[in-house]
Amino acid sequence: MTANEWLAKLHEAASCPKKQMERYLSQGKKVVAVAPVYTPMELIHSMGLVPMGVWGADVEIKEAKKYYPAFICSIMQTILEMGIKGEYDGVSAIVIPSLCDSLKTLGQNWKYAVKEIPFIPMSYPQNRKPDYGIKFTKAGYQRVISDLTIAAGAQFSEAALAESIKVYNEHNQVMREFAEIASTARLTAAERNDVFKSAWFMLPEEHTAVVKELNAALKEGPEDEGKARVLVTGILADSPSLLKILDDNGIKVVFDDVAHESRQYRIDVPDMANPMDALAQKFADMDNCTLLYDKEKKRVDYMIEQAKAHSADGVIVLMTKFCDPEEFDYVPIKRACEAAGLKHLNIEVDRQMVNYQQAGTMIQAFKEMF
Repeated sequence: MTANEWLAKLHEAASCPKKQMERYLSQGKKVVAVAPVYTPMELIHSMGLVPMGVWGADVEIKEAKKYYPAFICSIMQTILEMGIKGEYDGVSAIVIPSLCDSLKTLGQNWKYAVKEIPFIPMSYPQNRKPDYGIKFTKAGYQRVISDLTIAAGAQFSEAALAESIKVYNEHNQVMREFAEIASTARLTAAERNDVFKSAWFMLPEEHTAVVKELNAALKEGPEDEGKARVLVTGILADSPSLLKILDDNGIKVVFDDVAHESRQYRIDVPDMANPMDALAQKFADMDNCTLLYDKEKKRVDYMIEQAKAHSADGVIVLMTKFCDPEEFDYVPIKRACEAAGLKHLNIEVDRQMVNYQQAGTMIQAFKEMF
């Protein structure tokens, strides 16, 4: 198969998550919804369950307004909206981590608004690196195991977790390889996003197999030339309208610092005797993310380093509306870009935004600055 054929396969999965869910259910598998971000999918997978990402969608918010004020992140609002409307019917449970205030409210509202789908909290510590933080994380995983045993009738074993860790580590490596290949290969921003987005709706072993073939095909294909090279950062970058604007203006995404995309694949689970300890250590080892406590804001330096390493002409910040952690980070990002001589552009994104005409004008002007 050609690269375009592999991309078409991934586009179908990215575009039709409900169809993917129904396929797994028809195979007799049980599906568990996982909210953003850093839900322990290795653990869920090891219990014979299918972890499937929920990031909301570009839908009108009606029912969720009964539970949320208008100034809450629209990702959370649309996840709840879709849950109320039955879009997730068939899943055995939803696991929601506690990494931001909006995620915490999603879990609490879910208990009352979507009673037919059990809510399982994943409580993470703010101080994740000390021994007491690692113990707290491990206790959170034990709670998830206990709740999944009740909600899905699934059983846990350390041996199965060790095997699932191998599966996910391989997937991480393949996705990191794709990200590097995509920085030079002839790919549109929309096609690149499809590869990352589809991973949320496929079993990792299935996704790994397809992306391996895609990587091999892309290595043999032509490279992109003559495009403006940018690093994109934010929580979510999957708006078809916005991706089309990037492509129409000859913008090449050479690296991303996006929670929905590459942030998921930076760190592997380390090789340790006890797989639960290893999984907790992985979370402790994570850095460079707005949702992970870091008073030194090392993420900013990381972004500049990657922009330079990938010869980026500039940085596009996709600012999720009402996302406090991302908004707090913007000022140091802006200062760091200016100090490094990198052009930067801040674009507000929202699940309710259907017209990115203003963003198109901004991107066109941004490109002309290079």
